[in-house]
Amino acid sequence: MKKYIVLSSVMLASVAYSQDNLVNSLKNNQSANANFTFTTIQEVNRTPVKNQGSTGTCWSYAGNSFLESEMIRMGKEPLDLAELFTARNTYYEKAKSYILYNGAISLGEGGEFHDVMNMISAYGAMPQEAYTGLRPGQTINSFGTLEKDLKTMLDEYLKNPSILSKVNWTQSVAGKLDSVIGKIPEKFIYRGKSYTPKSFAKEVVGIIPEDYANFSSYKDYKYYQPFVVPIPDNWKHESAWNVPMADLTKIIDAALKNGYSVGWATDVSEPYFSYKNGVAYVPDIDLDSITPDQKKDLFIGPKKDKTITEDMRQEALNNLSTTDDHGMHIVGIARDQTGKEYYKVKNSWGTGNDFAGYLYVSKPYVQYKTTVLVVHKNAVPKEIKNKLIYPAKL
Repeated sequence: MKKYIVLSSVMLASVAYSQDNLVNSLKNNQSANANFTFTTIQEVNRTPVKNQGSTGTCWSYAGNSFLESEMIRMGKEPLDLAELFTARNTYYEKAKSYILYNGAISLGEGGEFHDVMNMISAYGAMPQEAYTGLRPGQTINSFGTLEKDLKTMLDEYLKNPSILSKVNWTQSVAGKLDSVIGKIPEKFIYRGKSYTPKSFAKEVVGIIPEDYANFSSYKDYKYYQPFVVPIPDNWKHESAWNVPMADLTKIIDAALKNGYSVGWATDVSEPYFSYKNGVAYVPDIDLDSITPDQKKDLFIGPKKDKTITEDMRQEALNNLSTTDDHGMHIVGIARDQTGKEYYKVKNSWGTGNDFAGYLYVSKPYVQYKTTVLVVHKNAVPKEIKNKLIYPAKL
């Protein structure tokens, strides 16, 4: 998920435009006569909706929200994890990879759910109260020109390789991150006890990253095998299991039914995704030629979804009309007043929309626009898990 900023920065895989612009555009794709009524029929426990501010950290907010629900499911007390701790460490590791790949990876503020898991393994975790990422006078996170400044710094090193052997450039990167997000304390006190980030992750959070699996669906690749998801913010070139499109919603349904939530990366740049109205679906019209009048009527109330096929999904991925924009957290299932089912989704853009920060997303939209899912491996239906083909051992 890349870098828009709704109060932050989401991320459009190939378009360098801020989340502020994205969010503003999403706020405008609303109807003044919205008429949706939702009844929740199933949901998991979760922490309150957060606000990622003017940062490109939707992936960290969604990923940590997912982990917070996992902790509750495991019988632990609800905890507000420090999203900016995850983000700061990710940006540091991304900068190192940028140099090693000679600039041939994405260096935006975006990231993926596996980045959250990787940072827990490498650096640990912290509670929000111990690391807010706020500078003096700030009440909401804002990175300003951080992305631009880091890229300028690293590109200068790449243009002058001799500098790399004369300066501690990793220290320069760390210093820049410290100045914008904050220096990470070696130790901190939580509920009267002293922890390091690693001891906190082990003793309090208790998440085992290896227990989680990523899934996507690309018809152009072999199903039920791992593949490197071809999206710019997958800077670590991590793999996900490739499954047929219909399996995406089967996995989500099974997870929610059994008390698990799901991390969801998706495209939110379509006119039929409305943050303000808190609704996303795929209207049964020509999606390539939506008229102004049709846009005005998209959210006046429930409408029929278009039937999505694997060919439609893959074509949208191939022509980049589906982009890896944003990460959110699927926490339940609901029905509208006509009986149609939607997923209840927790966002990280504050509580200023029609459903206090939540969105209701139709299953066809999820099948059409999902880029990656993350879920506990025990939540995956056996019928799907048994089809997964593991690579031969070397």
